[in-house]
Amino acid sequence: MLEVEVIGLDEDTGELTALDVEELCALAFSSAGIEDGHVAVAFVDADTIQGLNRDHRGKDSPTDVLSFPIDGEDDPADQPPDEVERELGDIVICPPFTEELSEAIVHGALHLTGMDHEVDDGEMLALQAELLRWVQQ
Repeated sequence: MLEVEVIGLDEDTGELTALDVEELCALAFSSAGIEDGHVAVAFVDADTIQGLNRDHRGKDSPTDVLSFPIDGEDDPADQPPDEVERELGDIVICPPFTEELSEAIVHGALHLTGMDHEVDDGEMLALQAELLRWVQQ
């Protein structure tokens, strides 16, 4: 079972609910065949995401979304033993720097599946667009 921990969801996130966040994560993870594990999705302010972006990516500016994989970092198909819940990672989103929160959630989750739009041939962003089309129907 996929467990989505939602942190810091408030009025800055508009109409988005914790259930919406869970469903978007489930959709993105299931597209990669991942049905079990824990992911945390945190909504943070500009200073927090700027510090994370500086510390982890060497970019001293706020950004919309960051993803931090945990288990299976080298191979997303790696699974811990059955008795241990797989820790998929963390998605950190800064609503003031995000045009579309649904897109940021799916984008962050796809990164946690091992996809990377900076090195692929457009597959990640194409899948992201397709998943968002399903949600918007």
